[in-house]
Amino acid sequence: MGRLMKLRNLIDLFKDKASLIKATLSIKRVAGSINVAVLRATTHDSSGPPTEKHVGAVLALGNGSRVTASLCIEAIMDRLHDTQRASVAIKCLLTIHSIIARGPFILQDQLSFYPSSGGRNFLNLSTFRDNSGVDMWELSSWVRWYAGFLEQNLMVSKVLGHYLCSSPRANNKEDKEDKVQAFSTSDLSRELDVLVDIAEQIGEAPDSLHLQRIALVYEVVRMVGEDYRLVQSQILLRLSELGNRAENMSYGELTRVVNALKRFEDCKERLSLLFANRKRNDGLWELIGETKMKLLMMIRKMEEMRLVMVRMGRRDDGGSESTRFRNPFAQSGKLFGSDLVLVHGWA
Repeated sequence: MGRLMKLRNLIDLFKDKASLIKATLSIKRVAGSINVAVLRATTHDSSGPPTEKHVGAVLALGNGSRVTASLCIEAIMDRLHDTQRASVAIKCLLTIHSIIARGPFILQDQLSFYPSSGGRNFLNLSTFRDNSGVDMWELSSWVRWYAGFLEQNLMVSKVLGHYLCSSPRANNKEDKEDKVQAFSTSDLSRELDVLVDIAEQIGEAPDSLHLQRIALVYEVVRMVGEDYRLVQSQILLRLSELGNRAENMSYGELTRVVNALKRFEDCKERLSLLFANRKRNDGLWELIGETKMKLLMMIRKMEEMRLVMVRMGRRDDGGSESTRFRNPFAQSGKLFGSDLVLVHGWA
């Protein structure tokens, strides 16, 4: 087994060398230099993530023309989709993540429109498998999860109007709250939904958490953890504002927010395991619990008022026209089950 691994590593090293020589000697000088930068950032070496120097060289391609930026994104995607090695795939994804996090606008712009047809699974790695060894087979699950996270990250950016990592800077907390207050309740609810979507995706990390000791996986978790911190911050801002608006929200808006909060709570334990070494945001979870109870009380109040109206309608019309007062909330208790029981202390 040890000899096979050494042979595999040697073959991969030759592949990297051959690819670099081919790109260097390319008659298309611009495309060749772009491919060289991408190849150096995405070698087969699984001992660690791409160096800052090599990632920086790729990001620097965004300081040129739009054509250069487009060729850069195309080169990364070609490298990602042509490889059968998990180490190369993860390095490509780390490079893409670096573009999202701190790349020049022109590179981010080209990435957001790749492919031109769009789609939720544009990275197309949901069936990725590296069967070259047990270690690479396990690493493949991290490739699939990480690709799904980056796809979700880009979907969220389209709803929020900016990347998580490059959210508009506000001078202080009050300025940030003022910006959120200008949003409609439906916009806030929609944004809360997509933010919880990305939290759920993060929580679906592979069970092989022990692989975090591998430098490649450690870097993936570190970068995802930075984004999760920003997700928490964005959720906190919107949740605080939605809580203040509870008494003026419709039944549909209330149920949408409650469902989103329940989904977020359901992945709390998994998120805690993934980021066990990070500082816990207890204040956020306390606010979620308090806000959910407040919204459930509002929902219950609406249901009770509707029942009163139905009974009054039956009394006034002798039941002949009671169908005009059908209760649209009759089945709503099934949506929240135990939460409504907890609110009222029913057995």
